[in-house]
Amino acid sequence: MNSYIQKTWFLKYLLILVIGLMGCAKSMNPDIERGSDYNFRDGYPEVRFSAIGLIDNQGEPKIDIAADIVLGSLIYNKEGDKYISNLSINVQVINQTNPDNIIGSKQYEVDIEKEDPNIVYSQQIHTFQQTLDVGPGRYTINFTLTDKSSDKKITHSTETYLPNPESNVSNLTNIRMEGKNMSSENPSWSPITTYDVPGRVDSLKFVFQVTNNNSSEPLVIDSQLLSFESDTSYARPMHYNNYSPSSIQYKGIDYNEEEVIQSTQRKLIEPGNVLIEFTFGNQQRGNYRFEVQTNISSEESDEAYKARDFAVKSKNYPSIKSARELAQPLVYLMREKEYENLMAINDPDSLKASVDRFWLKNIGNKSRTKSVLKKFYNRVEEANKQFSNFKEGWKTDPGMMYILLGPPWYVDERLDEMYWSYSYNRSDPERNFYFFEPRNKTEFFPFDHYILRRSQSYFNLQYQQVELWLSGSIMRRNL
Repeated sequence: MNSYIQKTWFLKYLLILVIGLMGCAKSMNPDIERGSDYNFRDGYPEVRFSAIGLIDNQGEPKIDIAADIVLGSLIYNKEGDKYISNLSINVQVINQTNPDNIIGSKQYEVDIEKEDPNIVYSQQIHTFQQTLDVGPGRYTINFTLTDKSSDKKITHSTETYLPNPESNVSNLTNIRMEGKNMSSENPSWSPITTYDVPGRVDSLKFVFQVTNNNSSEPLVIDSQLLSFESDTSYARPMHYNNYSPSSIQYKGIDYNEEEVIQSTQRKLIEPGNVLIEFTFGNQQRGNYRFEVQTNISSEESDEAYKARDFAVKSKNYPSIKSARELAQPLVYLMREKEYENLMAINDPDSLKASVDRFWLKNIGNKSRTKSVLKKFYNRVEEANKQFSNFKEGWKTDPGMMYILLGPPWYVDERLDEMYWSYSYNRSDPERNFYFFEPRNKTEFFPFDHYILRRSQSYFNLQYQQVELWLSGSIMRRNL
């Protein structure tokens, strides 16, 4: 590693350490839960993981863990008529008061059996759930899944808190979020493990507990569902003007601009551990927070406030299935008027037919069209998994670049800057791209929000890439 890279990584590590010590990093904020990210790596198992501390009916502290495993990301061996994937799962529970003390480590062996050979392409999930017995306290939970056929592994970490149910101080647990799709064959509540909620989930439930052992006065619990102004637009072309610092595209999401969707107040008079549930119907696409706070003073308890942030996104997110989901990313390939006419079609069948005509009219050959479609929409899904933040990953600047140009040859990250290079010549102005983060990543803004520094010099490159896609030549050359 050369001295420049060493210095860069040292400065980046130092900044992260300072932010962590100041208590501003997302991992240092136990009050607002946001779920895991996708942690996508091409060729590796895909897992989304959450762990929530709750108290059972007998008053015993537990940690409920849930992991959504994407079936198409696994390796399968054919045995007779079945396709079998063998997985190994390791769960570590670490007490934060003594990080060197692993108080629990469990190993699970999981076999997934399917008869459909197309399972290797499926975005369906297998949900792994377990309950762990622990004492009160703050914990870090490390979840590692290993695909035994490839020996590739992926790891997620999260934190949770468990109050002492026998303490005289009243406390709140973390909030567990669940969703239900009523149009499915057997609708049931399932854990939401990520910040992103697919639009097909039409019912949301939030579950938390209150330890109320002080009977001197009623415990008041206020809950609210809030929505925030946020950027929902797709990325503008790379040769357009840069975003204005006052625009929502630049700011991303404005937590100072909130709208109260619903608020509720409850009073608990009797002492004890109380399980509380709130259920909401389908919400429009956007960014939300469900928050709970009590009338406990901050001097009495550090656990008087909890929240769960989430975003409702497209119907099958992060997958692309519906006619509208297939049509929307074509904004990067179509002329403006042509795209407006396409999106004005409301009938799903007519919209899907128009999308198919667009591709076939430009490429001509049916076989090549099928290959180009697969490549294009695979990139859209991968962009969703790699660059998702307060909006769909394909709508972000890195997502647009990834779809049009493919993965960069080189990536350099320097504090709040990122450089993508598609050339061995790192000074080539048409093959190297600079991204910057307009806002520091903190507990109040926990997103990777990179904006491309646009330039008119990119006009020819963008035009060239669109032509490669529309002619089908993208299958022979990427850039």
